[in-house]
Amino acid sequence: MTVLVTGAAGFIGFHVATALLARGDRVIGFDNLNTYYDPRLKEARLALLRESPGFRFIRGDVSDRAAMETVTAEYPDIQGIVHLAAQAGVRHSLVDPYSYVTSNVMGHLVVLEAARRLKGLRHLVYASTSSVYGANTAMPFRETDRVDTPVSLYAATKRADELMSHAYAHLFGLPQTGLRFFTVYGPWGRPDMAYYSFARAIVAGETLTLYDGGLLKRDFTYVDDIVAGVVGALDQPPAAGPRVLNIGNHRGEEVRELVRLLEDALGKKAIVRTAPRPAVDVEETFASIDAISALTGFAPKTPLLLGIPRFVTWFRQWHGV
Repeated sequence: MTVLVTGAAGFIGFHVATALLARGDRVIGFDNLNTYYDPRLKEARLALLRESPGFRFIRGDVSDRAAMETVTAEYPDIQGIVHLAAQAGVRHSLVDPYSYVTSNVMGHLVVLEAARRLKGLRHLVYASTSSVYGANTAMPFRETDRVDTPVSLYAATKRADELMSHAYAHLFGLPQTGLRFFTVYGPWGRPDMAYYSFARAIVAGETLTLYDGGLLKRDFTYVDDIVAGVVGALDQPPAAGPRVLNIGNHRGEEVRELVRLLEDALGKKAIVRTAPRPAVDVEETFASIDAISALTGFAPKTPLLLGIPRFVTWFRQWHGV
């Protein structure tokens, strides 16, 4: 199968592309290699993907209609799309809101338009986020919950993507699955994520900030488990209508436990300050995964206790620690 992976040089995109190549698929990687974080990390991921003869790379921005039309014209045999390209980061949406609308809303629309013109397309899988649950307090979060109370622009753009996808499925019969990711972590991760920035602070002997004393809870999900769910969902296109699925570890854990595990793996104590929770942060995330488990057999295998040491092993190698 020929699969277009947008955001292929990104954290999750790199791991998904690697898994697809390993099973024999041809992967068309698409990424703009932006500078939201150190592009050397993206280039290093891309270099590993280029080692596979089944990988092709095109540099471009998903919000650029001409660039996406070039991809579909050059590879009309694309049968699957895994759309992961986006402007990520909840807090950064307070700094540069325009980039979120450009990348996440216009970018998603461009992908939808390209997808509906691919005659052999079987399935479009795209990234949503647990952030769409916003101010919800009932746990675990279920796909049937109302999601009309976002607390960040990032969440609002991702909810807009889900609504646009629903419209395109209704109007054009486009088979789609949106995946609401829950706090993905692991090797080759994003430096702006809390676990990564905490590790850097601990190693450097710098102070790290824990909001509400580290009592906030997150459904930390190891990247290998995420990849299994993404590929499993890709292989199961919906028979009718669009769908949205949670993909998480089905376990809310305190952020202070994350810090403790990082301390153990790095062999060094953290210097901690506490601060009130920012308005864009929620108290807890916790995924119900009944739907994706029933569809694909998805069963997360990596608790935080195992995943953090694996991340730290890679972190030491990458940073020469």
